[in-house]
Amino acid sequence: MKTASQKSLDRWTKQKWRTPSGKKSGDTGEVYAPSRAIEKLKSTKKGAAKLAEANKKKRKATAKGEQYARHGLHKGKKR
Repeated sequence: MKTASQKSLDRWTKQKWRTPSGKKSGDTGEVYAPSRAIEKLKSTKKGAAKLAEANKKKRKATAKGEQYARHGLHKGKKR
């Protein structure tokens, strides 16, 4: 029997993670997120603005040489 954290990890790894454009993040500087989350964000004006802001923060952090960026797309999610 798997623990709750093991089940969560299974769900997380089964998700298709990608950038909004579908290209490599190293080439575009975009954030990685689950495909479903990206499509949901792209479907609304507010979501598209949030995604654009997250990409802006990711590019800024990458330019500074940082590996991770606090872009806020996953805010409120248990991690």
